[in-house]
Parts: sequence; C-alpha cells; structure tokens
Amino acid sequence: MTLAIYPGSFDPITYGHIDVIERAVRIFGRVVVAVAHNREKAPLFSVEERLGMLREIVREIPGVEVDSFDTLLVEYATRRGAQVIIRGLRALSDFEYEFQMALTNRKIRNEIETVFLMTSEQYSYLSSRMIKEIATLGGDVRDFVPGCIAKMIRRKLGL
Repeated sequence: MTLAIYPGSFDPITYGHIDVIERAVRIFGRVVVAVAHNREKAPLFSVEERLGMLREIVREIPGVEVDSFDTLLVEYATRRGAQVIIRGLRALSDFEYEFQMALTNRKIRNEIETVFLMTSEQYSYLSSRMIKEIATLGGDVRDFVPGCIAKMIRRKLGL
C-alpha cells in the first residue's frame, strides 16, 4: 500500500478537500492529511483546532490519518515514509503555483512524486478563503463545509 501525504492549511476544511481525501485514499490506500504550520498566513483556526476538525471529518474513512508538520514538506514526507504528495487543483489558476512547487520538491527529493487530483466540478470554485469571507459577512456556509465545521466557524467568528 502506498502512503500519500495530502498537505494543506485546511483553514477550514471544505467539501472540496474532503472530495480529494476520499479519492486519494481509494487510489493509494493510506493518506496522511497533514496540516502545515504556515507562518506567512494568519489562520482563523489554530493548528490544534484544524487537527480536531480534520479528525472529526475523516474518522470514518479507513486509511486516513491526520497529522501536522512544520518542516519542508518533502522532509516530512521522507520522515513518514511517504512516496507521494497529493495536491488538489480547482482550476487552471492553481496549476502554475502547484507545478512550480512540485518541481522544487522533486529537485529536493527526487524519489517523492507529486500527484495532482482535480476536485470534482461541483467543488471547483471552493476555497477556504472564500468560506471565511462569506461567514465573516454573515453568509451561510453549510453548502460548502460540513455542518459541524459551519458551527465551529460561526462560533469562532462570534456569530
């Protein structure tokens, strides 16, 4: 069974992320959903809160584990024994950045492959940033995230 790492901020997790996780585990058998400690972003949720959200969402998906990392992604993948990094693509606009990152990762660790998975078309417009903006402005985000995540967002924003 191949171990794949699906890294991201997941601030918050969306139905698009869940779609990629479910498809990745069908392909690879084992997937670690890894929350990145990104010092450049100002997340709504702490790493611990995001880990809790992810664990709640994936608890019934066999072969999926949740973790976090604060190193180079390829270093984390090597330490975990992963052979594959999963990157979700929503649209062509995502590809240029992801392609550049994949080539850089390959230069650092040639033995780790990056596999791009397109999100299903019904989620291709979703982003965590958009979800947070909708919620901040009082909009209902239940069509974009599971109900338990929508409640956490409202609570975090004091709504």
